[in-house]
Amino acid sequence: MLRIMRYLSKAEIGQMLIALVSIVGQIWLDLTLPDYMADITTLVETPGSAMRDIWIAGGKMLAISLGSVACAIITGYIAARVGASFSQRLRSLEFRKVESFGPAEMSRFSTASLITRSTNDITQIQMFITMGLMMIVKSPIMAVWAVCKIAGKGFEWTLATGIAVVVLMVAITVLMAMVMPKFKSMQRLTDNINLVARENLTGLRVVRAYNAEGYQEAKFSEANKALTDTQLFTNRAMAFMMPLMNTIMNGLMLAVYWIGASLIESAQMTDKLTVFSDMVVFSSYSVQVIMSFLLMSMVFVLWPRADVSAQRVMEVIDTEPLIKDGNHEKGLPGQAGEIEFRDVSFTYPDSREAMLEGISFTAQRGETVAFIGSTGSGKSSLVNLVPRFYDATQGQVLVDGVDVRDYTLKALRGKIGYVSQQSFLFKGTIASNVSYGYQSGGTDQQAGASGTFGTSDTLDNDVIEIADTSTRAGRKREKELLEAQSKRTLSAGQMDEVRKACEVAQATEFINRKEQGYEAHIAQGGSNVSGGQKQRLSIARAVYRHPEILIFDDSFSALDFKTDRAVRDALASEAKDSTKLIVAQRIGTIMNADLIVVLDRGKVVGQGKHRQLLDTCAVYRQIAESQLSEDELKG
Repeated sequence: MLRIMRYLSKAEIGQMLIALVSIVGQIWLDLTLPDYMADITTLVETPGSAMRDIWIAGGKMLAISLGSVACAIITGYIAARVGASFSQRLRSLEFRKVESFGPAEMSRFSTASLITRSTNDITQIQMFITMGLMMIVKSPIMAVWAVCKIAGKGFEWTLATGIAVVVLMVAITVLMAMVMPKFKSMQRLTDNINLVARENLTGLRVVRAYNAEGYQEAKFSEANKALTDTQLFTNRAMAFMMPLMNTIMNGLMLAVYWIGASLIESAQMTDKLTVFSDMVVFSSYSVQVIMSFLLMSMVFVLWPRADVSAQRVMEVIDTEPLIKDGNHEKGLPGQAGEIEFRDVSFTYPDSREAMLEGISFTAQRGETVAFIGSTGSGKSSLVNLVPRFYDATQGQVLVDGVDVRDYTLKALRGKIGYVSQQSFLFKGTIASNVSYGYQSGGTDQQAGASGTFGTSDTLDNDVIEIADTSTRAGRKREKELLEAQSKRTLSAGQMDEVRKACEVAQATEFINRKEQGYEAHIAQGGSNVSGGQKQRLSIARAVYRHPEILIFDDSFSALDFKTDRAVRDALASEAKDSTKLIVAQRIGTIMNADLIVVLDRGKVVGQGKHRQLLDTCAVYRQIAESQLSEDELKG
């Protein structure tokens, strides 16, 4: 918990210092009240006291009480403000860090866990800052100050208070030893219930198709019961604390008055008033001591969950991506669009066996290089090395004559239009999905990048600025940025580029059938369009960028043969200067490629054109014979 506090801004630290002064002021005022109460008691019990003096003492008590209330309001306001701005910054930092993660880091944290860490965990931290920090500062100061106030007032009373405090501390220690392990497991169980719920919602069609609603409900019930039982245990244990506090407090008050009655009875007549006044003051201070320990117990309630949550958030923020930025922004002159693999081998971080071994080939600018092979032969792994989703474990991958590891990620991915195996669309419109790079803050030259590359540096900077709302200037800047995002629209020229990209992807046919055309709504994940339509829009998104390199990772599988051929013909015409890497399962998709690379178990077993491979590569011929007729094989 202490490590995460380093992300507090200077403005927030300043506000917390003001809150600390306010807390000290509130404690001083609260501990001053019993003195005036003693004065009033003395005045009331002293014959001949003026009523005016009693009213003056009561007025002072009222003023002190109002001052204490004012200090409490100031403290609560500042704590809520700091908690809200700090949690906003943590969410932004966590979101930005997750955006820098590659597949290796994403496999370490599940999606459900990352969602829990950025919502529930940060909420626990916010609650602790809003309530816990105030208590953790107030309770020890109040306890020590109150003890100093009552020191010397009476040995019997002090002994009774000490016994009450010891009993209270033992009870709290036993209680915390019981519930802290449960608090630590509660966040893991929250992850689990999120995982089950998300899995059920994502795979709802499959669940219904297999009549597996009962099975999914049983899984959810099991996860729900585990979390509920843990919460019930902790809530029941903590519910025991308040009656215990009241019992100890009432017992202490009874002991104070019982001891006081004995002392008054045995005191001389002239000392009875002094003993009675001391008893009134001591009873008030003893309550303050117990209240301070009550506040400490509340801290013990909030601390364990907040501490576990802080550790989980810090795990994400402290995770360093395996893929590091280089310092090159541009490639070598005269080699734009050139891709070269030099004896490349690759092993996944969690595997011992190499996925790719000794891969070497060169793709010149404007050429189409295709990759084919059986399932699991390493085709997708190979093309994923170009945009640096992973780095080669041996050898070099060069783009424009420069090792991809030497590029900045922004510069490298700015050269690439990527269409993944699983097409993904964002909630919005057709136009906003095709022009995704522009909508997320990219430049006109690099607008429309594939959704894989997400947010540009411009948006990253916006995240940091939006997160810093602890100052008036920060909140003003946040408002300006949000207004700019909401007003960002496509110009006429950009809409023309969107239409052209959709024509290349053969998407205009179904777009024109929609009532709103390019402004037609796209649901989250593209659930309201077919698989082929999603693939065509994903291809249009990559084409819109006008990149040096186009990567199609089995991106034509949902297209019929006619559309497949039309898209490839349009790409050959409109993207003739772009180097195209195509992963495919269908011979018909790649038979006209400039170079076909045949993979088998992670190794290159053949390179060349279609006719050449039919004669020289047994693996390629087997694939071709399974898909083409005898006449097609003969050309």
